[in-house]
Amino acid sequence: MEQGAYIAYATLTTAAVVSIYAGSFASLRRWKNPEDKRRAIKKQVGDSDDEQDGSGMSENVSLGNALLSPVLGSIVLYGLHHAMGLRDLTYARMAVATYFNVLGMFAMAQVGVNVLTAISQLLGFELESWHINLAHRSKGYYSARFTVVHLIMLVASVLTTGYYAVTQHWIVSNVFGISLALSAIPLFALDSFKTGLVFLMGLTLHDVAWAMEAKVLASVARSFSLPLKVVFPRMLLGLPAGQAYQFVALSLGDVAIPGIFAALCLRFDQHRAGTRNPALGASTGFRKPYFVACLVAYALGLGSYFYTTHLFKMSQPALLYVAAACILSVFMTAIVRGEMKPLFGYVSEAGQKI
Repeated sequence: MEQGAYIAYATLTTAAVVSIYAGSFASLRRWKNPEDKRRAIKKQVGDSDDEQDGSGMSENVSLGNALLSPVLGSIVLYGLHHAMGLRDLTYARMAVATYFNVLGMFAMAQVGVNVLTAISQLLGFELESWHINLAHRSKGYYSARFTVVHLIMLVASVLTTGYYAVTQHWIVSNVFGISLALSAIPLFALDSFKTGLVFLMGLTLHDVAWAMEAKVLASVARSFSLPLKVVFPRMLLGLPAGQAYQFVALSLGDVAIPGIFAALCLRFDQHRAGTRNPALGASTGFRKPYFVACLVAYALGLGSYFYTTHLFKMSQPALLYVAAACILSVFMTAIVRGEMKPLFGYVSEAGQKI
């Protein structure tokens, strides 16, 4: 059992780090010389065909949004807890489960499209695309482009969602959870490190505060079975027949929240490289000291969380470990490099999706 637990910890850590790495690079945008930004914005209107299915859209997270995040999270959790006081939760469970299953379905489809499209490009295959344009009197209402890969992933994700709705299989839950994390990291873009610090610390305090209400968390988790975590059995092989798996779990927020911060570090590395080389463009070959430091710190922080949880046999918020590790890694890197002022003066640039 001990060896199986260590394998589970290593597997979850690897899955989380790979998800953050991939999601962070998905958040990168083409570097543009600041002098050319005005011209690029005008040109962008006519270049919509260069972007793939609208995946370049992202939502900027400002300081105000970061301050509201833990408040909104607490309201949702408090509301779910008190909703369980209703006599019949059947329809509420069905509605919440359907909502997150549909989110997982679309997230899985999008991630699958990105992966298969990248593979086809590496192999030299050209994918024929079709366009849908809805317009009335020269006014456009909707425009989309799709390939055979989109159709394949749409069918696969629908079938997978149906299978999960019936079986609640943990592997499918992991696929949905990782897909949601990969979609969330590039979707929410922190606008500065000031916002990033408030975002991480606020949600960490939220987790710590609610960890003291273990009964509330446990009751909500038991009432709603949702694909919002990544799990792995403590003993995958050699389990006696008829005995149920015991899982080690990692919350989706413990992956996506630090991942959003790591993506900010990667964009700052790109900014540093782009100011030195205005022709950087879509290249990702620049040095990444802040991103690498944050990613390594995340892995160490998550490992520390698993170690202390295993040693003391008590539940703790993982975000307390990984958020502190990520913040310290950025501060230490900036101090060593003498870049504290540029770090806190940085504001994310807008640009074209790579």
